[in-house]
Amino acid sequence: MATIYDVAKRASVSVATVSSVVNSSSYVSPELRRRVDAAIAELSYSPNLLARGLAKQTTFTIGVLIPDIANFFYPELVRGIEDKAKELGYTILLGSSDNQIVKEELYLNLFLSKRVDGIVWIKAPGETTPALLQMLKTQAAPIVLLDREYPSLPADTVLADDFGGGYMGTKHLLDLGHRRIGYIRGLPGASTTDGRLKGYKAALKERKIPFDPALIATGDYGIESGYIAGRELLEASPTAVFVTNYMMSIGFLRVAKEKKIVVPRDLSVVSYDDFLWNDVFEPQLTCIAQPKYKLGLRAAEILFSRIQKKHKRFRTEVLENTLQVRSSAKRRGEKSRTV
Repeated sequence: MATIYDVAKRASVSVATVSSVVNSSSYVSPELRRRVDAAIAELSYSPNLLARGLAKQTTFTIGVLIPDIANFFYPELVRGIEDKAKELGYTILLGSSDNQIVKEELYLNLFLSKRVDGIVWIKAPGETTPALLQMLKTQAAPIVLLDREYPSLPADTVLADDFGGGYMGTKHLLDLGHRRIGYIRGLPGASTTDGRLKGYKAALKERKIPFDPALIATGDYGIESGYIAGRELLEASPTAVFVTNYMMSIGFLRVAKEKKIVVPRDLSVVSYDDFLWNDVFEPQLTCIAQPKYKLGLRAAEILFSRIQKKHKRFRTEVLENTLQVRSSAKRRGEKSRTV
C-alpha cells in the first residue's frame, strides 16, 4: 500500500506539499498540484483519514437518522445526502428510529459518541428527553432537521410543503366534482401529518364544504395501517379518498380490492408520494410528488455549509410538491373504462 512518502518521491516534492494538496490546507502551485495528483492516481494512494481527521479535528462522518428504513420514501432522501457527502469526502452513519423516541435517542447518543461532524435528523413524534435535548443544543456538531419540524430544537430545517400538498390533492378531487372525500392521515404527532391535514381542511373550507370527522381515518404511514384505516373509512361511503403516503395507499388499495371496489370506476383515489412504478401498475396512481432526492441533497448542502461555518442564522427552506395526474381519479359521475 502506497504511503504519503511514496507519493512525495514519485512527484519529486516534499511530504509537506503532498499533505497540503490532500488536505487543501495551504496554497500549492498548479504545476506541483498536477504532479501530486498524477502520483496519487498512479500509486492508487488513499490518505489516512484517521490521521487526517485528527489533524483537522474532524471525523469526516455525518449521522443520518430516519424514521423507517422500510419506507419507500426515505432511500432517495438518503441518496441525496450521501451523494453530497461523498462529493466532499465524507461518509454517513445511518440509523432508523422506527418512529420510536427510545430508539431515536439511542442513535443520537451513538452519533455524538462517534463524534460525527454533523447530523441530518428526521424526527420521530414526541419530545426528546430534556438532558439529551440540552446536549444537542450545546454540542459542536450542527444539526439539520429534515422533512419534519421540531420547534423545541433551534436548527436549520428543510421541508416539503405539506400544507400545499394536502391542499393540492384535495382540490384536485374537488375539481373533479367530489364532495365526500375520505382522508387517511399519517402518524399522529408528526408535523407532516398535521400540515397535510390542515391543507385538506383549507381546501374544503374554500369550497364551503363542512369538515366531517367521519371521513377521517388515522394510520401510521405503514401498509397495514392503511388497510385498517381503509376498512374504517369505507364505512362512511366516500366517493373519493386521499391517502397521505404511498405505503398506506398500498394497504388501502388491498382492502378496496377485497371489497370488490374498482378504482376509479367506483372510487377515486389520490395518493401522496410518487415512484417510478406509479404509472406502470393499474390503476395508475394520481399523486402528490415530493422532491425526495432534492430534499436530502439540500439538507446535506446546508449541513456542510454549517460545518464549514459559512452561515450563522438558522434557516428553514420549504420545497414545492407537484401534482401528477394519472388514471386513479376521475370526474364524479363520469363513466370509466376500467373493469
